[in-house]
Amino acid sequence: MAVLEGLKPEKVFQHFESICQIPHGSGNTKQLSDWLVDFAKARNLEFYQDDMNNVIIIKEASAGYEESEPVILQGHIDMVCNQVESCTKDMATEGLDLVVDGDIIYAEGTTLGGDDGVAAAFMLAILDDDSLPHPRVEMVFTTEEETGLYGAEAIDVSPLKGKRFINIDSEDEGILTVGCAGGVTGIGSVPFTREAYEGQAFEVKLFGLRGGHSGTDITMGQENAVKSMGRLLYELQEKANVRIVSLEGGVADNVIPTSASAVIVTPSSDKAREVFDSCKAIFAHEFKVDTDFDMTLTETDNALDPMDEESGQKVLAYLIGTPNGIEKMTIGIEGLPQTSLSLGVLRTNEDAVEYTFCIRSAVDSECEMLAQRLECQIKPLGGTLRREGPYPGWEYAPVSPLRDLICEVYKEQTGKDMVIEAIHAGLECGYFSGKMPGLDCVSIGPDVRDVHTPNEKLSISSTQRTWELVTEVLAKMKP
Repeated sequence: MAVLEGLKPEKVFQHFESICQIPHGSGNTKQLSDWLVDFAKARNLEFYQDDMNNVIIIKEASAGYEESEPVILQGHIDMVCNQVESCTKDMATEGLDLVVDGDIIYAEGTTLGGDDGVAAAFMLAILDDDSLPHPRVEMVFTTEEETGLYGAEAIDVSPLKGKRFINIDSEDEGILTVGCAGGVTGIGSVPFTREAYEGQAFEVKLFGLRGGHSGTDITMGQENAVKSMGRLLYELQEKANVRIVSLEGGVADNVIPTSASAVIVTPSSDKAREVFDSCKAIFAHEFKVDTDFDMTLTETDNALDPMDEESGQKVLAYLIGTPNGIEKMTIGIEGLPQTSLSLGVLRTNEDAVEYTFCIRSAVDSECEMLAQRLECQIKPLGGTLRREGPYPGWEYAPVSPLRDLICEVYKEQTGKDMVIEAIHAGLECGYFSGKMPGLDCVSIGPDVRDVHTPNEKLSISSTQRTWELVTEVLAKMKP
């Protein structure tokens, strides 16, 4: 007897259980991809499969819906494989051990893959039920979402005719996601030369800041430790004749730095301490969120010559002068950044200081604009800027008939207004919106908790309600 037998919606959980028995971690999706192709062949459905293991399955409109515009449903079939230390399962070759506990489903000792196996189960259930009324449905199963949206980036969308797009990869019932940011990593490099300089060496540290995700947490008002270190060093440079040996800070481009450090040399130790204390008092007054920060100035031995005066000025000019934080807010969604920039990592290499920025925007041209600003600022300093890992944004559409329809059906079914939300981070919808101009796109999903962990849980009742929402939306698409 199947573990999920008898749960409703029956076809959704039947297909979800089948998916869970096929290993499908990121980078290991070939078997599930082929299983989807066999599913399509057995039902004489049009299908496409590519070298990335992406699959498209198409079912023509039911009677009475032939004149309705096609609709695309999409989700990814790769999952994050994670397990508790005591679990001996080989997730590359073995299926999951499903457990039902009241209203939730989980996998014993491992991740469940509700993110995003539930989307695949929804799509298969629609394809497998000839009693459901719907327009032409174009089901898109992508891969490598969890490792970088690579399936969505690579997929050929030419078989798709629809201009309405429902992504089923949100994890909160009742929230309709309608936009996300795209982004690019900008890496600036300012060269320097060293020269001998007499004085006492000090190590300067700034630490204990709040930090956070440079997309979702950037509205919280926290300070950037790397940028604050730049302010401190500029004061020391101007008032205590400090020369810079090295600067370090941050751990990743998409994390707001919580700490930064520098090694400096000064012939005026007492003046340096005076300036340091003054800056510490200023920061204590200004930092309204990062009240637990601290700073230290400690004598140290130094084996390297510092940067010459001109080099140090250029290094600090770029550190201080570059933009950082929110550039523009989204019109129509309160509290959502549209475009932002965060200096996440600062490193001193053998002959250059490297600055790594995370640039985000729901508008691709604004993302490019910020990269151009960084480039314009670094070129006069003799530096260079390179771009890495660009991914497209999904711009909030003021007019969206699909969004309106889903909100209408949700209100009819629940008596509540659906929450409209966009996120300042990346989703697959960005790639599809970029490839298919004019796409009317939304993202929904049932409640899935603790994703990417062995505590992952899928709500049975939320899955039922979300299924009823999706199928009723399809039914209301009759021309």
